[in-house]
Amino acid sequence: MRRLPSAAVVIAAVAACAPVAPPPPPGEARLNLTRSTFSMLPGWAEDAHFAALPALVRSCALPATLPDGRRFNVGGSGETVADWKQACAAAGRVPEGDSRAARSYFETWFTPFLAADRENPQGLFTGYYEAELHGSRTRHGRYQTPVYSLPAKATTETRAGIEGGALAGKGLELLWADDPVDVFFLHVQGSGRVVMEDGQTVRLGFAGRNGHAYVSIGHEFVKSGVMPKDQVSMQAIRAWLYAHPQQSAEMMARNPSYIFFREIKGEGPIGAQGVALTPGRSLAVDKQFIPFGLPVWLDTTDPMNPAKPLRRLVVAQDTGGAIKGPVRGDLFWGFGAAAAEKAGEMKQSGRYFLLLPKSAAP
Repeated sequence: MRRLPSAAVVIAAVAACAPVAPPPPPGEARLNLTRSTFSMLPGWAEDAHFAALPALVRSCALPATLPDGRRFNVGGSGETVADWKQACAAAGRVPEGDSRAARSYFETWFTPFLAADRENPQGLFTGYYEAELHGSRTRHGRYQTPVYSLPAKATTETRAGIEGGALAGKGLELLWADDPVDVFFLHVQGSGRVVMEDGQTVRLGFAGRNGHAYVSIGHEFVKSGVMPKDQVSMQAIRAWLYAHPQQSAEMMARNPSYIFFREIKGEGPIGAQGVALTPGRSLAVDKQFIPFGLPVWLDTTDPMNPAKPLRRLVVAQDTGGAIKGPVRGDLFWGFGAAAAEKAGEMKQSGRYFLLLPKSAAP
């Protein structure tokens, strides 16, 4: 579902193609912002604020040569490139590891605004992680499921068509994996690591998609009566697919969206903004409403213990096919079994506050 480091302009990827003072897109009227204060943010004083600063600096460090007067108008706020340049420059002056100084930085340079979908500030928050697979450069033995690179010519083939061989023999196979279920979840997560036969690790990142809308397999499970809604999780879905091999291909094909990948060298995984994601501090958002690089105060609950609040500073750096709406987020948990478990269980109600440069306050 997803996609370095001087300070330049945050959210440059969005701004680069935006006209000066653009009119709101058709859906932007849904995003309502209400001014708040840091003292009103639940749990603000308890966070380790410096943990989010490297993510913000990565977003700030994207090379950009945009005019200072260009506006972004998040929810009608009217902030400019110049506003972000000043805030980004100040971020680089925060002492390494000093959370008190980091907190002071955010309180000095930003104003929080509660985001709402029209009048409703509550939204859905899910999680994702960097998947792990096992693969080979050649097709043999148990390695029978291809991971494709992006075709030079756009394809409108569905998942069923592609898995039926529509792209076979075109030289697009990056590698072959040993488990079609693992490959399916690689598509859902949008990035992953592949342990090769020789023990080396190949990192894969999002390269593109086939253009079909994402359909939640969990929703399909509920609609088909496979399992009740309150039992749906990544772990439950995976277990069912393994237990029903004769039906698993058809069920996975109900999501017509298909993801293509590229190999990533160095730090990763890479989000849609083009920067490396930070476990626990990078958030996927609907970029129609929330621009990449925006600091966000997340107020939801812990997926492993819903009675426990999950409140922390994150940065909008990614997006995904299932992330739709002005109050919708997907938290990146990182790599490994613990990250996969948290991501698989996370489907929490919550809200968030957008942190805008103070000079941009409407």
